[in-house]
Amino acid sequence: MLSMKRHVYIDGAAGTTGLRIQDRLAGEAGIELVTLSGEQRKDLSCRLEALGRADISILCLPDEAAREIVAAAPPQARIIDASTAHRTQDGWVYGFAELKEGAGKLRDRIRGGRRIAVPGCHATGFLALAVPLVQGGLISPSLRLHCHSLTGYSGGGKSMIAAYQDPRRPEDYASPRQYALGLAHKHLPEMQTLAALEKPPLFCPIVDDFYQGMLVSVTLGTEEFLKPGLDAGKIRDFFADYYRGEELVRVMDGTPPDLASNTLAGRDDLEIWITGGGGQILLMARLDNLGKGASGAAVQCLNLMLDRPETSLLRLA
Repeated sequence: MLSMKRHVYIDGAAGTTGLRIQDRLAGEAGIELVTLSGEQRKDLSCRLEALGRADISILCLPDEAAREIVAAAPPQARIIDASTAHRTQDGWVYGFAELKEGAGKLRDRIRGGRRIAVPGCHATGFLALAVPLVQGGLISPSLRLHCHSLTGYSGGGKSMIAAYQDPRRPEDYASPRQYALGLAHKHLPEMQTLAALEKPPLFCPIVDDFYQGMLVSVTLGTEEFLKPGLDAGKIRDFFADYYRGEELVRVMDGTPPDLASNTLAGRDDLEIWITGGGGQILLMARLDNLGKGASGAAVQCLNLMLDRPETSLLRLA
């Protein structure tokens, strides 16, 4: 007997994330993409009709457009939203499957969920580090965390990609550039809310002249930990236990001489590195901002919702 194909609609398939998801799903056995013509993609009623035909719809839209179609969608529609619009909204499940929630993990709610919000790329790296620390009682939720994140320019979408690849670009594009200098980056609400922090972290994102990849770091003094006697090795053991059995989040051993931001480009896993010395602890998460930080996370959620192998269509090496 032939297995029934599941229908998936990508609203915003022409964007960076949408194209990557579409490329992953195209030709996949058991999945049929619901597609619209160029004119139909501009028509809300046609998009809603496609959403109604799909088993699951993935939104790769600007925030306002995502809010518009979600507001008009039937309650029973199963939606994965890759925008920032719904990440801290009631009724939405945050799509970071490996994070603990109560006695289980968020993947338990993703499987049966109807509204799933894909995490932001910077937020993915930060939360992979901060959430276990808070949940495990290693730090106080009242602590003001400091976070730096170095990312490739693809994270800025089509306009930033075009600016960086323009042969007439300004000379300063060849050097790292710190941005969001108003300290109000759009990922901050989810970073604070999902980590259950009383204060938003001090977050300093930096974009550099490479296409994709990301390295997110959090620094702490040993005196800031609630449990005495902790060092890098004990904290690493704690993280290894927290993420034990996970295929997409790996806690690394040892202390590397350095870490490049783009090593995991093209992959969908995330590495955690923890080093320390002189009363200081450095926690780092390395990932692909377009993989585990965007399209890979969306496909992981899709797999869970369709009861497919969680790592199907994901690249781990």
